[in-house]
Amino acid sequence: MKLFIASDLHGSAYFCKLLVEHFRESGATHMLLLGDILYHGPRNALPRDYAPAEVASLLNEEASKIIAVRGNCDAEVDTLMLHFPIMASYAVIYDGKRVMYAVHGHANDPSLVPEPQPGTVLLFGHTHVPECTEREGVLYINPGSVSIPKSDSENSYIIYEDGTFTWRRVCDGSVSREHKLAD
Repeated sequence: MKLFIASDLHGSAYFCKLLVEHFRESGATHMLLLGDILYHGPRNALPRDYAPAEVASLLNEEASKIIAVRGNCDAEVDTLMLHFPIMASYAVIYDGKRVMYAVHGHANDPSLVPEPQPGTVLLFGHTHVPECTEREGVLYINPGSVSIPKSDSENSYIIYEDGTFTWRRVCDGSVSREHKLAD
């Protein structure tokens, strides 16, 4: 399984174009979007080339390959623009060896996602900061933000393949870090 993981596009047509190009070149079977797709939200500055309708158009070209969860900046009205579902609070992905839960990460309501058990992976966005942390046997993975990175991080996404998470820079696709899961 090869999975392309991204979060927090926030309506940036500039970074979405780059992201879609990297996705097509990657050979990944699916793109997992961890929320905050079209709008920038009241606490964020406008991202470069803010154009939510253009972002929708770019992503709709890949709609059959997109799995998405709802972020705090995503709204029902966005479903009128996007040709893939975005209103689920979480997604479950099984890679043949382990279960991965995907959430946006803004809601701490336990009813929104099954309790991750040791050995599972929790993929989340929201913070705009890349992360790879293990707590109580659960691996927490954040790709960072495609368009509005925070805490001196870079615009980034992740490729997941054969048990390895590889963070890549949106600007040129180069590798910034890796984490291999134990077998």
